[in-house]
Amino acid sequence: MPEAAVIIVGAGPSGLAMAGCLCQLSIPYLILEREDCCASLWKKKAYDRLHLHLAKQYCTLPHMEMPADWPKYPSRQQFVQYLDDYADHFNIRPMYRRLVESGSFDESRGKWNVVVRNGESGELEEYSGRFLVVASGETSDAFVPDIDGLSTFIGKVIHSTQYKNGKEFADMKVLVVGSGNSGMEIALDLSNCGAKTSIVVRSPLHMLSREMVNLGLALLKYIPYNMVDSLMVILSKLVYGDLNKYGITRPEGGPFFLKVKYGKYPVVNTGTLDKIKSGEIQVLPKLIGIRGDEVVFEGGKSHPFDAIVFATGFKRSTSKWLKGDDYLLNEDGLPKPSFPNHWKGKNGLYCAGLARKGLYGSALDAQNIANDIKTQL
Repeated sequence: MPEAAVIIVGAGPSGLAMAGCLCQLSIPYLILEREDCCASLWKKKAYDRLHLHLAKQYCTLPHMEMPADWPKYPSRQQFVQYLDDYADHFNIRPMYRRLVESGSFDESRGKWNVVVRNGESGELEEYSGRFLVVASGETSDAFVPDIDGLSTFIGKVIHSTQYKNGKEFADMKVLVVGSGNSGMEIALDLSNCGAKTSIVVRSPLHMLSREMVNLGLALLKYIPYNMVDSLMVILSKLVYGDLNKYGITRPEGGPFFLKVKYGKYPVVNTGTLDKIKSGEIQVLPKLIGIRGDEVVFEGGKSHPFDAIVFATGFKRSTSKWLKGDDYLLNEDGLPKPSFPNHWKGKNGLYCAGLARKGLYGSALDAQNIANDIKTQL
């Protein structure tokens, strides 16, 4: 049975950060990835126009900065290049097409046994390590809600991970379900490409600009987040005005409070709001059901659509394979302990990049975990 001090599950940004930190401390590891490349979400399942919503200094992985001459908000292609360069720099060589089927702690040996299915051969393989790091990310499995009548819809239905750009949707009536950052930006892209675009905004949300978010992050180093939140709400009202008349309400809690407590990100406006205000993008309430090409909304109104894009987020499948952990991760694959003590479990089990702190959180987790492992070797 192949062994390493540390087994890392997942070769997205969190797994790469973890490997980079272990490499820096000369701790041997192996990294298992179910896809055929690292950072598959960024490489294969992200839309073309995507740029980092936060300034690059908040998105770097440990021990390697992004190039100084890159823009403040790098493109998806640039960030993918950075991740590939990071893997090359630290000689990170994931074992690809390894789907983890079980991970369990062997009390007698004091080690984790991880069983994977080799996607090439179809055979089962077993690996052993003193430490196990779950780094499969918050965004591992695309989620589409169970909607009454969805199977009857006669148009095209995709998840945001399948959306690249709006060219194929020109002149079509397209509904985007989900008003987070992906949903809002996909709606903008569709409208720019000539689609008759509508978006479901079911819940209250905070609308901020990139500059507001980065100002807020800078201020958080010096003043409490409730004061920063008050400033963010004031700035948002000054810049964007009253959004109620457009079908968008603001939540009771401030943007950083909601981010810390519930992992709910504010929406970073990249131009969508202008389109909403001009009527080019229609805001619709909660989706109730579907009948053929007609989509029914809260309040009873219905509208016909040619396509639906579900920007409804992700679930995690860790609970299906991780055995015997009743402390670190819940059924949804997120940490039970609260930040900042969320990354360490029992018997050498850790998780990286699951605290809903974005890329910055992944980097922080990886450094904490690597340093903690070093003290035990």
